Amino acid sequence: MNTQLLTAIGIILVALIIIILWRTADAPYGKIRPSQKVTEAYERYEVDGNLVYYISGSENYPNAIIGIEKTWNLDLGLWKPMEFSPGNMKELVQNMLNKAAFRRMNLHGFDILDNRGEKIGNCFSVLNAVTTVKITGEKTVAVYTPPLDTYHDS
Repeated sequence: MNTQLLTAIGIILVALIIIILWRTADAPYGKIRPSQKVTEAYERYEVDGNLVYYISGSENYPNAIIGIEKTWNLDLGLWKPMEFSPGNMKELVQNMLNKAAFRRMNLHGFDILDNRGEKIGNCFSVLNAVTTVKITGEKTVAVYTPPLDTYHDS
């Protein structure tokens, strides 16, 4: 490769990095991290008393269940609050497992982390249930609901 081409590629890469850093510098985004521990807790129908639970999608076959620490507030969006007992947690999780199995998919548990990497909740859904976690205020989070076609292969 010649020097001019390498220089041009270098300038483009630096410009892209600067643009990405500039656009995300003020964006207090959290993230979702896969967690076997969370997966196992949902598969055992465990209800954590430190979490407030919400569902997305159908009340019988949700696209996702999230639990947010009681010290945090959720910007509801399309999430529906859900009171869970081990009995109705079992029913909903089994419905989700059946729907996912019918489509040859697996459900997974995830930790929900704030912008500092601190755990603020959890999520249970199929892997392709893409979502975004955004810190919208002091101890306030927006977790965007997964797409309506969560159980369809991409």
